[in-house]
Amino acid sequence: MPYVLIQVTREGVTAGQKQALIEGATRLLVDVLDKDPATTFVVIDEVDTDNWGVGGQSVSARRLGQAESAS
Repeated sequence: MPYVLIQVTREGVTAGQKQALIEGATRLLVDVLDKDPATTFVVIDEVDTDNWGVGGQSVSARRLGQAESAS
């Protein structure tokens, strides 16, 4: 019973894109590991950019700094 967690920043991922991720992850597990799609769980977790950090800063702060640098 595979469980796949996909985490993305909350930035307008559409329902269609989410469906494509769910289908693609399921298909990958079927193709590579011969898993039963009926028992394959895919969860998409959307995280606010304030709660996602890289390089010691939140994504929100990094983007704000990049926008200020570009202007």
